[in-house]
Amino acid sequence: MFEIKPINPETYRQQTRRSTLYIALTFVLLALLLSGVLVMVLGVAGGDNFRLNLAGVIVALITTFLLVRYLFWSQPWMAPAVYGWQLKRSLMKVTNVMHHVTAGVMAGDVAAMKLLRFYHLGVTQMYQLDANSSALSQMVREIDLHKARLEALGIDTGQTRLDPQWIDAVKKFAPLK
Repeated sequence: MFEIKPINPETYRQQTRRSTLYIALTFVLLALLLSGVLVMVLGVAGGDNFRLNLAGVIVALITTFLLVRYLFWSQPWMAPAVYGWQLKRSLMKVTNVMHHVTAGVMAGDVAAMKLLRFYHLGVTQMYQLDANSSALSQMVREIDLHKARLEALGIDTGQTRLDPQWIDAVKKFAPLK
């Protein structure tokens, strides 16, 4: 279950830039090292070693991917990037059933309303973390109207956790046409 956490957008961007730099440097160093070793061991002096260089780069790319996924992913310096990825992944889960969510909200279903509120809070944070205020400003009216509806119904507006059961619950609603 994913939970939205309060994060300073400036700090988030600084930390994700740093982790991106670490990963890029890892890839470049591996590409240089592996390409050089392949050319040194299997290459032909004065010959065309393009395929060996390309093979070194491809192996470096695969190795970097594996390092990120299985070693770097759990490191503290990767935590902001991992959180951002999980936030976007959770929002995508909701986006994939948004037509059902909309139908559920129109029918007054509480799970659909909570799911839409989580989506609004998550999108708001994502846009703030990515410094995309123009996209957020286009959604403010919709977000405020939905929040007011929840308040009028006495439903908690602090839906910071994505409950997977909400996604299953809204699938019963036929999409609006």
